Amino acid sequence: MASHSVAQTEIELPAAMLELPTSVADWSIVFPVVIALMAGALLAMVRHSRGSQVGFSVLAVVAIIVIEIDLFFRVLENGPVAMTMGNWLPPFGISFVADVMSVGFALAAAVVTLVVLIYFQAEIVPRESRHGFYPLVMLLLAGVTGAFMTGDLFNLYVWFEVMLISSFGLLIIGGKKIQLDGAIKYGFLNFLATTFFLVGLGYLYGLIGTLNMADIVLIAPAAEPAAMTAIAAIFFLAFAMKAAAFPVNAWLPASYHTPDAAVSALFAGLLTKVGAYVLLRILVALLPEQRDVFDPLITAIAILTLIIAPLGAIAQTNLRRALGFFVIGGIGAILAGIAAPSVLGVAGATFYVFHAMLTMSAFYLVAGLVERVTQATDTRQMGGVYASNSLISIMFLILVFAAAGLPPFLGFWPKLLLTEAALQDADWWLAAAILINSILTTIAGTRLWAHIFWRNGREGKKSELSNDRLRELKAPEKTFALGASVALVLVIVVIGLRPNLIFDSSRVAASDLLQTENYIEAVGLELPTQANPTTGAPQ
Repeated sequence: MASHSVAQTEIELPAAMLELPTSVADWSIVFPVVIALMAGALLAMVRHSRGSQVGFSVLAVVAIIVIEIDLFFRVLENGPVAMTMGNWLPPFGISFVADVMSVGFALAAAVVTLVVLIYFQAEIVPRESRHGFYPLVMLLLAGVTGAFMTGDLFNLYVWFEVMLISSFGLLIIGGKKIQLDGAIKYGFLNFLATTFFLVGLGYLYGLIGTLNMADIVLIAPAAEPAAMTAIAAIFFLAFAMKAAAFPVNAWLPASYHTPDAAVSALFAGLLTKVGAYVLLRILVALLPEQRDVFDPLITAIAILTLIIAPLGAIAQTNLRRALGFFVIGGIGAILAGIAAPSVLGVAGATFYVFHAMLTMSAFYLVAGLVERVTQATDTRQMGGVYASNSLISIMFLILVFAAAGLPPFLGFWPKLLLTEAALQDADWWLAAAILINSILTTIAGTRLWAHIFWRNGREGKKSELSNDRLRELKAPEKTFALGASVALVLVIVVIGLRPNLIFDSSRVAASDLLQTENYIEAVGLELPTQANPTTGAPQ
């Protein structure tokens, strides 16, 4: 590997590095992105054959999941691994880096994508199949996976553009007016955030001369503090917008309810979580000194997001708009981990991202089933679903408890870690906000459940009469939509009852993020020598 000094004055190329071929195990770092991109290209060619698209897309995602499972346990046991493209060695070449956090999130994204592909077989129409639903899904997965795995900030910007293009296409593919309205709001705010990100990249490169993440860790401490703080502020604004943190969150509930439920589930599980991941990576690992400067602001935004989001859900009558506020509340929990950047806090935030990817996706899928059964999107026009379909009712209630963080459901464990981290940091307001969020989310969720499932009929004078608009799910809906939803909810329940692997993985991910030596060595850069405090000589 290359020996790289902090001053970037000399690069040595060991002969062994030039002679040894790249192993298949190392290539597995880029295989998930390559498979997704190639599958997207092939699916675009056969977009008029629905059967071929379904089979090939599912096969590609299964292959990605298998590769990422193997890679996850490899990095969990041996530490981060990296691969740099072409003959340009780091920090000049584009690096892909796999650590526990990045691979774990990429794996969760692939699982969600597989479930959504199966679910969508119950609702896809020929128009969407012909106009590129499957290629766009694979392109979105490629962008999300690339964003998680990249070790270069400019490459991260490229993957965000891939995500934005594909998500914009999925948002409008149905061609409905409400989808176009949602796409304008979604697109404008996300293009604005991406512009801020690009501006920050330009300033950062002009200041320190590198965008390689491992190299930034080495060089940033010696850079001008005021300038680095300004750059960190730009990054924080950009990714707070992409993650939908308060007060730059209005675009999410205004857009996520407009496409088909399966697309909403894909967005809720993947898009905002990439923004949250980048906030963790930049503020905790790359620019920790600048994070310390913004600590009061991050804490305040975390508290406001935690409290205001479930209040927004309580005020909603559109089911999927209400779920959008649940998604926003989760971002507040992740920011709480950044505000308390100990191993416990970062582990809690990591665990919460994983939980939210699964739980929020399942929530939107179940919401889609509710809309099918009731033939309505407004909760005032729903009611009586418990008597009609108890399975959907039970799944919805399980997801309410998981989102609220009630034991022993999946959301309880990350909130436990976050609360403990806040108390250890003596941040009583933050700990209280996490608990208040759980209470308010429980109120919002059970209110939805009472209106949709427990009440006999639609709102009004005849609410005690049976809802005459309820219908039974058709055979394809039971097979694909209900089957996929049940499978994902079961996964959430099982992990909630047996969370040890996720606990351990989150702690390892937090340690790697806070102690970056393993990450830097995996990329192939040289750690700075520590001077002996007595003699001044290198140790």
